[in-house]
Amino acid sequence: MGALLVAALAVQFRAPRYIPGIYWVAVVLISIVGTLITDNLSENYNVPLEATTAIFATALVIAFATWYAAERTLSIHTIFTRRREGFYWLAILLTFALGTAAGDLVAEKLNLGYVVSLLLFGGLIALVCVARLRFKLNSVGCFWAAYIVTRPLGASLGDLLAQTRDTGGLGLGTTATSGIFLTAILALVVYLTLSKTDVGAEPA
Repeated sequence: MGALLVAALAVQFRAPRYIPGIYWVAVVLISIVGTLITDNLSENYNVPLEATTAIFATALVIAFATWYAAERTLSIHTIFTRRREGFYWLAILLTFALGTAAGDLVAEKLNLGYVVSLLLFGGLIALVCVARLRFKLNSVGCFWAAYIVTRPLGASLGDLLAQTRDTGGLGLGTTATSGIFLTAILALVVYLTLSKTDVGAEPA
């Protein structure tokens, strides 16, 4: 998965512009690698979920701080240099690793269950939306806050669908759940490619 991710990012960095198919292949692969990093640390090396959550949260803060110190902005609308894109993909990798750790920590280690975890993280995203739309909080900060929380939200949804019923899931299994998510992603990529609704104006 790591080798595939490196290959996908090489193509992404060489692309002259945003191309949905290339971009989303990189996103899917980086989500898998980020998840595998956390799962390997927790399951194969017995690193507690509390520790992995703290480690990746700290690493993400450092990544954002370094990015801002170097570029004076964290806006995704200003990513038109390779250095900024490098910071962006590093942040994305860390959000997936953190999301897996935080989602599993809340749902499994704290025994809140997948449904409660899903509602909790969904509620946090709703609060970010209210903060932006009602109170006009900084758009970049709100974007990244919501973006980060979508990771444990997705992890909780995936676990809810895949895990067995006796552990609080719906018992669909990882193969069926992966198929559902892959189908949804492919449909969205086709839509975005044809509609171009996600293509903004070029930066000045």
